[in-house]
Formats: sequence, structure tokens, C-alpha cells
Amino acid sequence: MTFTTSDLWDIHGDTLACAAPVFNNYGMAQRFYGQIVTLKLFEDNSLVRELLKTNGQGKVLIVDGGGSTRCALVGDQLAQLALDNHWSGLIIYGSIRDSTQISQMPIGIKALNTCPVKSIKRNEGQVDVSLNFAGVNFIPGQYVYSDADGIIVSESSLL
Repeated sequence: MTFTTSDLWDIHGDTLACAAPVFNNYGMAQRFYGQIVTLKLFEDNSLVRELLKTNGQGKVLIVDGGGSTRCALVGDQLAQLALDNHWSGLIIYGSIRDSTQISQMPIGIKALNTCPVKSIKRNEGQVDVSLNFAGVNFIPGQYVYSDADGIIVSESSLL
């Protein structure tokens, strides 16, 4: 199903939130949407891997990495894991790595920037908690829509 965030905003704008334009597009799929699954962590991507091992059909993983750009939270191996388990996309409030490889993968990924440094592994983080960054609340079970123009959040499914 095709959509644009602009068209969704024009129809439903009074019920939506729009994230500040701080993200870059990575991955081949510039347009993706789904039900929100959240993860809050800091410079530790252990739980990212664990979540991406689960069935992500119809879901988008939102990772609040505290805005850190000192290390990457997703690389090509985790992007492939997301593809293998049918995640619709990833939004990372932090950095990714392997951006050249990810740019050739049919998945939508938005992140603040890139960094070649691996994250630490402490198995720390919080799953399915409400997040707030880029001026938007990301609440588990709500819906996110992303395309080249931006990211919008809705309490209910729009498609």
C-alpha cells in the first residue's frame, strides 16, 4: 500500500505528531510504516539483536539510543536480521554503520548519522516503554509512518 506522510498529514493532521527533521534515510525502502515497538538503551545494542530475532511483521522498531553518535547501534548484520524476520523498518535515535551495504538492502532505516565504532554489549535497556525524542512521543502499540519527507505518529492505524 502506498502513502505519503504529506497526504496522511493533510487528511489526519489534527490527530498526528510529526518528528523534527533530524534523521537521515538509509536502506533502499524510503517508505515504511507499522505498529511501534520501542527500545531504550545507551551505546549497547544487545537488545536490538534480541528484538530483531522476533517476528516483526507489520512492526517498526524505534530505538532511543539517547542521540549518541559515538557508536553504531545497527549494522548490516542487524539490518539483515530485521529483513529475515519481516520488520517493516527501524528508526534509530543514534548511529548506524555499514551504510553502503545497508543502502543496498530493501528495508527502511532512519538514523541520526553513521559511525564505524561497535557498541558495547551489556544486555542493558528497556523494551516497550514510551519514548520521547525529536519532539514526538513514540508509544508502543501506536503507529509510525515514514517516507523521504519525514516521520509521523498516529494513535491508530491510518492504512
